[in-house]
Amino acid sequence: MKIDFEKLNTKNNVNTILQPRELFAALPNKKKGEFQYPRDVQSQVWDNWFQRRGERDLVIKMNTGSGKTIVGLLILKSSLNEDKVPAVYIVPDNYLVQQVINEAKKLGIEVTEDTQSPKFLSGKAILIANIHKLVNGKSVFGVGDQGIKIKIGALLIDDAHACLEAVEGQFTLNIPSSLDCYKGLYEIFKNPFNTQCKGKAIEIENGDPSAYMQVPFWIWKNNIDAITKILIENKDSGEIKFSLPLLKESLLLCRCVVSVSKIEITPYCIPIDMIPSITESERKIFMTATLVDDSVLSSHFGLKKDSIGKPLVPDTAGDIGDRMILFPQAINADLSDDDIKMFCKWASNTINVVVIVPSKYRANFWIEQADEILDKDNLHQGIEELKNNKTGLTILINRYDGIDLPGDACRLLVIDNLPDVRRLIDKVNQGILMGSDRVTAQVIQRIEQGMGRGVRSSDDYCAVFLMGRELTGQLYTGNAMKKFSSATKAQLDLSEQLSEQIQGKASTLKEIWDNTLIHCLNRNQKWVAASKGVLASLIYNISPEVNEATVAQREAYDYAICENYNGATKVLENVANATEDVKFKSYLKLCLSEYINLYDEEKAQKVLMSAVSLNARIIKPIEGIAYHKLESTTMEQARSCSEFLKSKFNDPNKAIIGINSIKEVLIFKSGTSNAFERNIKLLANYIGFNSQLPEEDYSKGPDVLWEAGDLNYFVIECKNGVTSFSNKINKHDCNQLNGSIAWFDEKYDNTCKCTPILIHPSSNFEYAASPHKTIRIMNEEKLKHLGGNVCEFIKSICVINKINDVDEIRNKLVFYKLRKEDFIREYTVEFSKN
Repeated sequence: MKIDFEKLNTKNNVNTILQPRELFAALPNKKKGEFQYPRDVQSQVWDNWFQRRGERDLVIKMNTGSGKTIVGLLILKSSLNEDKVPAVYIVPDNYLVQQVINEAKKLGIEVTEDTQSPKFLSGKAILIANIHKLVNGKSVFGVGDQGIKIKIGALLIDDAHACLEAVEGQFTLNIPSSLDCYKGLYEIFKNPFNTQCKGKAIEIENGDPSAYMQVPFWIWKNNIDAITKILIENKDSGEIKFSLPLLKESLLLCRCVVSVSKIEITPYCIPIDMIPSITESERKIFMTATLVDDSVLSSHFGLKKDSIGKPLVPDTAGDIGDRMILFPQAINADLSDDDIKMFCKWASNTINVVVIVPSKYRANFWIEQADEILDKDNLHQGIEELKNNKTGLTILINRYDGIDLPGDACRLLVIDNLPDVRRLIDKVNQGILMGSDRVTAQVIQRIEQGMGRGVRSSDDYCAVFLMGRELTGQLYTGNAMKKFSSATKAQLDLSEQLSEQIQGKASTLKEIWDNTLIHCLNRNQKWVAASKGVLASLIYNISPEVNEATVAQREAYDYAICENYNGATKVLENVANATEDVKFKSYLKLCLSEYINLYDEEKAQKVLMSAVSLNARIIKPIEGIAYHKLESTTMEQARSCSEFLKSKFNDPNKAIIGINSIKEVLIFKSGTSNAFERNIKLLANYIGFNSQLPEEDYSKGPDVLWEAGDLNYFVIECKNGVTSFSNKINKHDCNQLNGSIAWFDEKYDNTCKCTPILIHPSSNFEYAASPHKTIRIMNEEKLKHLGGNVCEFIKSICVINKINDVDEIRNKLVFYKLRKEDFIREYTVEFSKN
């Protein structure tokens, strides 16, 4: 006789147990030998969650590689047993969908990818889906006034920070210039752009790929009916059909940025209630890595401050793998990116080396040495190959999150340069907030996400290189290092102690390898003990600091969406007044003026004027702003240089890192004009000159203005986007510099002397151009010469710590021909014309 054991009623089986830890033990079909006992950190999180499961929104923070997937699956299974039906497990992409499905199969938990599956809808299986399935303008779960098509009882969003970028993308309306509606919208904005900044408007008109402008908020509001009409008429075109349904009810509360290639429309905050299945879910769980700031869960998913400020965490925070994290170009400032590239190729003969680059353009730097270059099209196959074989040197393009590289899949991880921002509005905001803590924190979070790819459990290990002078410079200035999570900070501090021991002794990468990295990779017991020791006592902050400004921006948006504009302005006014960071205060005042403009246009302009007084990079008010002359300094150049270095750098070695990061940006490359101009401005300060960005800050004048002392000025126009020497200097570029000369003559009296400089690969004007006779050209050769000499100058005074020695600085300025008397002759050439 065959006995059916499933008919036995134990009252305590896998479909009735609620406590996740007990449920884990009761799972009957776990893969043998793999899941005998849960880890301590998993049990701790389960116990904490079970006690607080009645709270609608919960945040779980766990280290990468600590078994988050299993934690999430058991929480959803428990929720199903509690009749929170159906249950949905969301991840950033399809690759991770398969990973979660594989993990569920090993546990014996039933899952599906089918949103119409009867087992899913009835609560017998968990739906595993990527974030795009849930959040898009045609979502099967329902959008806006369609209501809820698929109810969600329990929603878990894993790797929530990685999902944020996808959510931003879905709520961003991109209109490529190939569509007719681009032309219709551009015609609305064209004249206001000329009023706002004629130079940038001309660049967009002439097809400059690096040019973009934000539409002034009053122009957007005054034309919202015409804008909406154009968008609705084209609602089935391209990407519009996927994004417009998410934004059509809140277009008034959107920002718009125009470039040559596209028009981009983004909301002030994500109107996540356009996916009502999310906001109406009975139970929401957000799982994040142990990154410092979870406040974006407010701006993107609408979480309240209390939910963000009381995360569920394990008892200890030291359960991450061993990482030795080095900055090779801080150990030896002479090491080039090419040196690191060739070293990585050498190392890849014995171990898997993975390099994360910010863009396809940067991937080209590695292409000759790379064994594999992985982008979204071949990522999953490439990652599996890394896990199963020794593949050598692999390049990942802009992939800082959402992938696992356990064990031998990656033993040396390289973060190459700073992550790029993709959206136009992010570029606008980065320009406004440049140098502020806000931007630094965002960069740090992205870098830390990338560094997390190489260790996936507490017994895993890898070495990490952070390379690129711009990245090194950003992290070594200010308080950047303090913004990493506690575990990463501890590993950075320990690695920094190693670096200090070998600085000046290990000059080559092979020497750095032999004296440091090899001890991590060969599991030297003294290193392992030291590394584990710094992590052992770390605990999570159970009441992390919540970014009040981010929460306030969400609260203001929620008021405004209900047309309570007065409530919105009060919230933002309070947080702006309490903010000490000047650049961020100016940004918050800009946001405040956007809301005020919805009911009082005159007051909005006054608040905007106040914002611009703090930060000239903000949109200019209707009446414009008065130009503030760059007064000629009475301080000698050498002393001015000394004062700048002392005020900027508490460690002279950081000045070397800083100037190296500037030099790296001073290249002829399309699409980099904004960064180039800002770094040409900064270069002046390193050699004791003052500088301005008149066009960016005041909407008129040259790209850059240098004040060189004794009433001498350099009026500089930058054309580094021109990449071919064969391109003659055209009439437009010539007229732009001629116009800047006229601007200088208008703003400065005849006691001031102006030398106009055009940075351009060619020194030959086309026939139609009429260059002013005093114009000088800084071509590619002279630009490299200037960058190289400034770097050598800074190194010569900082290596021997002479930044206080004005006499020494004066001598070095003479030697490197960086005085105003030598500058034009040494670093520019005469123009020709034919």
